[in-house]
Amino acid sequence: MQGDEFEKARERMVELQIVRRGIKDPLVLEAMRRVPRHLFVPEPLRSQAYEDHPLAIEEKQTISQPYIVALMTESLRLKGPERVLEIGTGSGYQTAILAEIVREVFTIERLPLLAEKARARLDSLGYKNIFYRIGDGTLGWPEEAPFEGILVSAAAPSIPQPLVDQLAMGGRLIIPVGDKLTQDLVLVERVPQGIKKSFLGGVRFVDLIGKWGWKE
Repeated sequence: MQGDEFEKARERMVELQIVRRGIKDPLVLEAMRRVPRHLFVPEPLRSQAYEDHPLAIEEKQTISQPYIVALMTESLRLKGPERVLEIGTGSGYQTAILAEIVREVFTIERLPLLAEKARARLDSLGYKNIFYRIGDGTLGWPEEAPFEGILVSAAAPSIPQPLVDQLAMGGRLIIPVGDKLTQDLVLVERVPQGIKKSFLGGVRFVDLIGKWGWKE
């Protein structure tokens, strides 16, 4: 594929995989149209970048299916001025989608190789509103809290309490929770009465490793 072909494939992805499956948020749709997903996958897999499934990246990790990226992003109900925490930088694709929408993205990756490659990729695309950390994402980023949105792109056995604690009032946390084979996508909202949870359907993600996640 060449440049124009990638652009056409990206537009087809948005229309067929995302719009037709119920994603309506114009900020999410525009971000999905802008970010060149093929640059976030290993070169041998670029011809599959806009297909409706996850793809393998380095360190036995994955880049999520486009629809799931859109669904998780839309669930945060972002408007633009927010500060968002992302747990699991991975390829940097979800990071870029968030950075297209919000004021600041704080992203944590535990694997240095992935973190360095993602940062180089995102820097080359001109993003200036992303802040990076290598470490245990289950602990969050307390010095920068609270966050209006927190997105976790790996599956935990339960919801890490530090992340709940770092949610702003009215803030929303989206995280896959379950065992190592299947999980539910859980939305956590901080409301005046406390914490409200809802379930958005079944998913399958790589493990969230850390103090409040799975052990290595």
